[in-house]
Amino acid sequence: MRVLVLGGTRFLGRALVAELVGAGHVVAVVHRGVHEVGLGPDVEHVHCDRRELVARRDELAAFSPEVAIDLSAMTAADAESLDAALDPSVALLAASSADVYRAFGSIYDGTVTDAVPLAETAPLRTEPPPDRVAMEGWSYPASSYEKLDVERIYRERGATICRLPIVYGEHDYRRREEFVLARVRAGDKRIPIGPGSLLISRGYAPELARGLRLAAEHGSRGEVFNLAERECASVRLWIEAILAAAGHEAELVRVPDEELPDDLGFSAEIPQDLLVDCSKAARDLGWIHAPWRQCVDKSVRWHLDNPPLG
Repeated sequence: MRVLVLGGTRFLGRALVAELVGAGHVVAVVHRGVHEVGLGPDVEHVHCDRRELVARRDELAAFSPEVAIDLSAMTAADAESLDAALDPSVALLAASSADVYRAFGSIYDGTVTDAVPLAETAPLRTEPPPDRVAMEGWSYPASSYEKLDVERIYRERGATICRLPIVYGEHDYRRREEFVLARVRAGDKRIPIGPGSLLISRGYAPELARGLRLAAEHGSRGEVFNLAERECASVRLWIEAILAAAGHEAELVRVPDEELPDDLGFSAEIPQDLLVDCSKAARDLGWIHAPWRQCVDKSVRWHLDNPPLG
């Protein structure tokens, strides 16, 4: 297939481009030209901001894409710009987030509203996301972030939606394991922790990239798929696995929730879990996430070898 990828230069996007190229697809990446290292010589590039997509419609059409995969749509305006820039014949797959589920808001509200695991038909939020932020490297107002808007616009177009969990792995610029690895580098032998009982789905970037490729190859339109680890470790077990992968022994010391450092706040008592059910992806796409401990080991080794600058 000829695949157009938006947001294909960093982290998950980089893993997705490698996955697509490795499977024999012809890939073009639409991006601003800030990050291009590591994509390989066979990848084509279209340099433009999302706000310029409609003006570059002819250039996008010249690539003759059969499918477009949008990893970078964060707002309604993002989705509308690509929808207007693509010929209706181009199939569309969009990466969304598990934050669209009502259970995500319940985590912040301290309430319990939903049984887990959450299937794709589970109740969605009716209020804005409680943690709106503008992520590093993305150009949108934090107040406009809403994956539900992205899903609504794209589903009207017949797009396939893949809802993603917390993503970790090599080249993670958000350093989601750093809350433990920073303490490993500092040689800490005691780490404060709450009960750490929260179950929140995660996914290893190369494994999620494989799921996205399979969803794109599947050819169906209008479907929604959850993608995440098949087995979900509690927050405490995840921390223990990161420490083990780093070869570091440290005592996890239980402290009252109000005494937890900010970066360990999610180990507090949180009654609502955010565990998603990926059985539909297994059934329809033949996709099952690799064993989570193996993935954590790979990710931790990379992050120890490539510590944050400064």
